[in-house]
Amino acid sequence: MRLKFLMTSLVAATLLTACGGKTDQKAEAGSAKAQAGINGAGSSFIAPLFGKWASEFNKVSGVQINYQSVGSGAGIDQIKKKTVDFGATDAPMKADELAASGLVQFPSAIGGVVAVYNIKNLGNQPLVFNGQVLGDIYTGKIKKWNDPAIVALNKTAQLPDMDIKVVRRADGSGTSYLFTEYLSKTNTDWAKLGASKEPKWMEGSIGGKGNDGVAANVKQFDGAIGYVEYAYAKKNGMAAASLMNKDGKIVAPSAETFASAAAKADWNVPGMAASLTNAAGEKSWPIAGTAFVLMYAKPENIANSTQVLKFLDWGYTSGQAQASELEYIPLPAEVVTLVKAEWKKITDASGKPLM
Repeated sequence: MRLKFLMTSLVAATLLTACGGKTDQKAEAGSAKAQAGINGAGSSFIAPLFGKWASEFNKVSGVQINYQSVGSGAGIDQIKKKTVDFGATDAPMKADELAASGLVQFPSAIGGVVAVYNIKNLGNQPLVFNGQVLGDIYTGKIKKWNDPAIVALNKTAQLPDMDIKVVRRADGSGTSYLFTEYLSKTNTDWAKLGASKEPKWMEGSIGGKGNDGVAANVKQFDGAIGYVEYAYAKKNGMAAASLMNKDGKIVAPSAETFASAAAKADWNVPGMAASLTNAAGEKSWPIAGTAFVLMYAKPENIANSTQVLKFLDWGYTSGQAQASELEYIPLPAEVVTLVKAEWKKITDASGKPLM
């Protein structure tokens, strides 16, 4: 479905939306220039896709979407402070938090978090981990690359007698939430620690800001291990480990394994806060997730909020090719239907839905 954009001016766009009016192409182009720009901030997990979508959406609509990859914690903070038109977080807000803040939450696209490593003598030779081993590395129980537990999973790899340099996020991160949610389901010690955007990391670990910061630190240090959204691993040409999933199968990160993890997710929960980590299924990737978009149910800037919804609607339809190129999975049609039901909660002052 091709979108039509009502773009004559910020005020006129709002009036036309309310009245169901139409504009010609010339008027639409003029309004695009009048837009001051739509601002979003948060999850670095989804930043590569939002950046690509924003560029393509601007070509067809003239509307500028500015997205800051500042981490999920900062994204939640900025939307609460009303300094952006939408926020994004990989760690979903709880129903009571959403209600207290007057926010509506819904998913964007599905991706995967991967363990990346830099062992020079191995190059990009694929390694295999399970949740117990990966969690033990991140608690400091496993300190060497040739630890028997790692060797048992990688019998053909020439693992060096080298200290493991543990790299993690330095900022409040939804990627950290997904990673630690997975570890809390698969590692005995992390089961006690639980999932968190800002977990208490082991002493001596190396912090990096954003997915880019983690990737840069892993690339810098021989013997390093970290975790990033898969698009960052691909962009940086990094080795990404395969994982043993809940069904005991070894799977590599891919669009297919991310899709398998999302196939049976329950989105009919408050805030659509489905968990995709450690999902059942022979092909399921164990650390899959989505970035949840946050918007006000009663936004102050009706024009900007309407354009955010149009941008996302374009992404769910015309942006599927870009999602696939970056190894994200577009939301299934039935999930998009649920999302658009949530959009009806985003209204103007009279209670009329913006979309």
